[in-house]
Amino acid sequence: PPGDSYGVLPRPCHALVLLNPQSGSGRALDDFQAVVQPMLAEADIATTVFVTERPHHAHEKVRDEDLSQWDTLVVMSGDGLLFEVVNGLMERPDWKEAMKKPLCILPGGSGNALAASINYYAGYDHVAKKKLLTNCTFILCKGLYTQMDLASLSTASGKRFFSFLGFGWGFISDVDIDSEKYRWLGSARFTLGTLQCLAKLRVYQGRLSYLPIAAEQGSSPAPRDPPAPVTNGHIPQPAGTEAPGSLPHDSLLAPLGQPVPAHWTVVPEEEFVLVYAIYQSHLGTNLLMAPAARLHDGCIHLFYMKAGISRVTLLKLFLAMSRGTHLDLNCPHLCYVPVRAFRLEPRVAAGIMTVDGEALACEPVQG
Repeated sequence: PPGDSYGVLPRPCHALVLLNPQSGSGRALDDFQAVVQPMLAEADIATTVFVTERPHHAHEKVRDEDLSQWDTLVVMSGDGLLFEVVNGLMERPDWKEAMKKPLCILPGGSGNALAASINYYAGYDHVAKKKLLTNCTFILCKGLYTQMDLASLSTASGKRFFSFLGFGWGFISDVDIDSEKYRWLGSARFTLGTLQCLAKLRVYQGRLSYLPIAAEQGSSPAPRDPPAPVTNGHIPQPAGTEAPGSLPHDSLLAPLGQPVPAHWTVVPEEEFVLVYAIYQSHLGTNLLMAPAARLHDGCIHLFYMKAGISRVTLLKLFLAMSRGTHLDLNCPHLCYVPVRAFRLEPRVAAGIMTVDGEALACEPVQG
């Protein structure tokens, strides 16, 4: 898009490809060899393929490895493997440098939300499966890269995650995790999961607060120097001391045990069917959830659905979301607000939370 600044990969180029052979319906390695490798060879991109053998394998690889021999890191999998890679990079002492290494996503899973989003930002027609893979490989062959936002999420138990796609609680997260057992169906697993979760529609109780984009100007700043959360066992330095290698400070957030800052909005309703904070356009190959989103817009697109919605209306919304027209239905139960930060405090630990499609225990969280 105009206004974005781009870098260009060098030629010849050397890519480290992190590939999960189990992702989606298990075709990632075959598809890589049949579709991707011939295109990359023509574009003068040499590859080293690292096939993951277990969960967290890619996380450890990018956290511990000297990455200087590669010009780009390519993830050929679903969104879960990229989540591992991003968080592995953020655990490095040199994370500031490591995060400048261009990342590329090639769809090889059942949930390919970031690949679908990038395809959309690039102005290509809506496609899926092999066509989406071909488009994303073509983007890699062209070698242009630009910046992407990450959200910093912290939980009441002291975990900190860096997320590129979205955080969810309620209906969408239930569909995501409950449908894991249908992975072999590819993206159709989400359709089946949606119908099953519709049948047993649940309501979740909690408090949702957010900092709307408009409210930042002229407002009282968030309290300075909240205690730094423990991140995967490492305790970062308190803000202000900014030791080399310390993680970025969440300047917009008050500590989770304290009330949200006065200029935040607290949602009056406390019963939800779903809460989803997304930073990309697509939630899945066929779900255009936030049509206004861009890779680098500094914005969290917050959706929440209040209790009381009928199953028929909910199904209509999901069908409309395949075209990105769900907000045009003006459903009074569905609310959308662009925010800089949010906090969600479940009343009881009920339901699954997800970050970038990976399951989390249910607890207070903010980002």
